[in-house]
Amino acid sequence: MSTTISSGLIHSSRTITASPMATGVSKQKARPNRPKKPSNSFRDHTIAESRAVYLKLAILSLLGVVLIILGAMPIYWGGLYAPPKPLEGFIVDFDGSSVGSFVSQALESVPVTTIQWRVLSPSKFPGGPPDLAEAVKEEQTWVAVSINPNATSNLNNALTTADSSYDGKFAITAYAAEARQETMFRNLLRPNLQATLFAIAQAFARQHTQQLSENRKASSIVAAVPQLATAPISYTIDNLIPFDAPVVSAITFTGMLFLIIILFVLLNLTLQARVISGIEHKLSTISLLKVRITTSLIQYFFFSLFYTLLSRAFQLDFTRRFGAGGFPLLWAVNYCGLLALGLALESMLTLLTPRFIMFFLIPWFLVNSSSVALPFEAQYDLYRYSRGMPFYNISRATRTIVFGTKSELGLNIGILLAWTILSICTMAAFQLLIRHRAHTAALAAYEEEFFPDIEDGEDLKPKTPELVVQESGVQVDMFHGNSETTFRGSPHHHR
Repeated sequence: MSTTISSGLIHSSRTITASPMATGVSKQKARPNRPKKPSNSFRDHTIAESRAVYLKLAILSLLGVVLIILGAMPIYWGGLYAPPKPLEGFIVDFDGSSVGSFVSQALESVPVTTIQWRVLSPSKFPGGPPDLAEAVKEEQTWVAVSINPNATSNLNNALTTADSSYDGKFAITAYAAEARQETMFRNLLRPNLQATLFAIAQAFARQHTQQLSENRKASSIVAAVPQLATAPISYTIDNLIPFDAPVVSAITFTGMLFLIIILFVLLNLTLQARVISGIEHKLSTISLLKVRITTSLIQYFFFSLFYTLLSRAFQLDFTRRFGAGGFPLLWAVNYCGLLALGLALESMLTLLTPRFIMFFLIPWFLVNSSSVALPFEAQYDLYRYSRGMPFYNISRATRTIVFGTKSELGLNIGILLAWTILSICTMAAFQLLIRHRAHTAALAAYEEEFFPDIEDGEDLKPKTPELVVQESGVQVDMFHGNSETTFRGSPHHHR
């Protein structure tokens, strides 16, 4: 066997040959034990240590799940637990006579449950009911009730002329926009409007019938046209922006839940690719960050494209508001949404590692889901955080593009990009931290193995050959090249 005497300070070397007997190395290798099938039972004393470790980790895992149940899940449950806070509704009397006065006073006296009514002057809507409808579209209010112009005079004229074509439903119009939040509209707003306006119409009919009974001429007219007594006024609910594309639910809620799951799988596969290829540990920190960010940007670009194409394949119309630009605009929104959701996971994966990433993934999943389950205006004030969550802004932007609801696209995309930038910054910080910890641990292991007798803080500068202590047998020189180990024999030996 040959060894080399080397020094990082002296450019010379010589080769020394040592016999196998001198080095004490045996040429014959010991035969390994024959492999055996596992034969232990769980209670065997021979695996007591392994059993203790297993039980400890299983119990800690259970405690972690309990912590998630008690700490994260109440965020979603709490958003649905209490009756929703009342949403604002406008009452505008464009009639200005007996019908308008009766309906306005009746709505104001209704106990506040789902809708809190507020009477506004018709002067605020100079264009009449169309202006009020536009206010609902622009989300100045959730619902609005218009007592339409000439409601009273139309009823009186019908009584005078015995008009059999009279229809009381044109007296009142309620405006709402289902596409703003279909769950709220279907489950709360529309049922409340129907029940309230029906009760008011019935109350007016009873009062009106009593008045007609005192007028003999009117009684004969009512006998010919009975609806003038039984339904002198009624209502129409005008759904200004219907939620008429059910497949959109897959984009605005359910599909986003699947997105997080798919993103998590993709992140783990990409991490495995870096580890298997070796670049996870071979690249410098800056180069590794560039690779991770660039990979995500490219992956999510095509991910968002096919995700948007999936909706198009199921005949979702993107042209209602922005025409041919609807598809690329929704693609851009989905791309920004994937960046916001995926890079947040990528960042926390760096810090928590695959072993503990679930403790971020599940809360991240729940706080986002809570932001779109119900409108935050109907939830506790705590849930106003929803405006800043990726799910909420993806949902809002999608509704604008597909249905034509109030446009806040600039704000929605801006929030998604802010999440992207924040995640990139935190990813860089976490990567630097992890690399620093790994390097510090490697140095500590190196010093412990090769300099076990050196006190902390003692100088570890390379020594010249004259200062190297000669030991019998074999010496270790760690000062040649980049931490390479070479061996040299004792001077007494090769003499």
